[in-house]
Amino acid sequence: MATSKRRAKSATPEAPTPPSKDELLHYYREMLLIRRFEEKAGQMYGMGLIGGFCHLYIGQEAVVVGMQAAMDSRDSVITSYRDHGHMLACGMESKGVMAELTGRRGGYSKGKGGSMHMFSREKKFYGGHGIVGAQVPIGTGLAFAHKYSKDGGLNACYLGDGAVNQGQVYESFNMAALWKLPVIYVIENNKYAMGTAQARASAGELYLRGSAYGIPGRQVNGMDVLDVKAAADEAVAYVRGGNGPIILEMKTYRYRGHSMSDPAKYRTKEEVNKMRSESDPIDNLKKVLLEQNIADEEALKAIDRDVKQVVTEAAEFATQSPEPDPSELWTDVLVEA
Repeated sequence: MATSKRRAKSATPEAPTPPSKDELLHYYREMLLIRRFEEKAGQMYGMGLIGGFCHLYIGQEAVVVGMQAAMDSRDSVITSYRDHGHMLACGMESKGVMAELTGRRGGYSKGKGGSMHMFSREKKFYGGHGIVGAQVPIGTGLAFAHKYSKDGGLNACYLGDGAVNQGQVYESFNMAALWKLPVIYVIENNKYAMGTAQARASAGELYLRGSAYGIPGRQVNGMDVLDVKAAADEAVAYVRGGNGPIILEMKTYRYRGHSMSDPAKYRTKEEVNKMRSESDPIDNLKKVLLEQNIADEEALKAIDRDVKQVVTEAAEFATQSPEPDPSELWTDVLVEA
């Protein structure tokens, strides 16, 4: 993995402990849950049960699962509009997430936010933001809150490769570096942003974008959950050590279009199929589990059946939950401090 000249200093010099069997199985289940959830969401969108914009996370599951595995309950998370996977990885209930997608009262934002605007203060998940790059200054503010309150937490601020050219991103980098804020900027580089190849839109390496501010960066194979976990462990130790922010550029790939309305004609089917067959994060971890005799095919099929049942129940809840009462239009507009 490439790194910037100023490499992150680990707070713990000893080699990281390899994940246990239970942890590997947990990563597998979490990625599979996100995959099956998003597949069902895509199906329900096609049936007209989900309206508005809907951005699926299929293909990128290893990024958020690996990152969250290195964090704990003190930490906060914020991301953009491709956010369903992040919610599930943070421990938010699939029923509440799916119900929000269908605009029902049982959703995390009472059916008023939809796909791009869900929150859970309990899980320290602060959205879901529909404006490109808008979450970055907010994530920086959350990191400031962690430092100000001395709660030992950090913020994982996820953004896409299309957001890295936004001016507010660099204003945030500057503030975070000046105040040594505990934040990990996770660039989920899926190569195409909203439909333009990274090579045509962004000059230079994205993980080096913090160099002018002295922020170290690292490039990570975002299609391998074990690589992500190892890089996340190092980044978390660096940030918790009081060294300030760090950038992790996750080289990943989305299998679907930018949103459900995107036919993705800017890339070939052969390219997508090649990524699926050679780099799929779930299939790659499955090989590890089988080769190391951690689980057999039947055990993995049992996990898949269980996950599918969870998603089926979420879909049923999301269609049976009542719609919000019209009076809800006037609630949650302002919140007392």
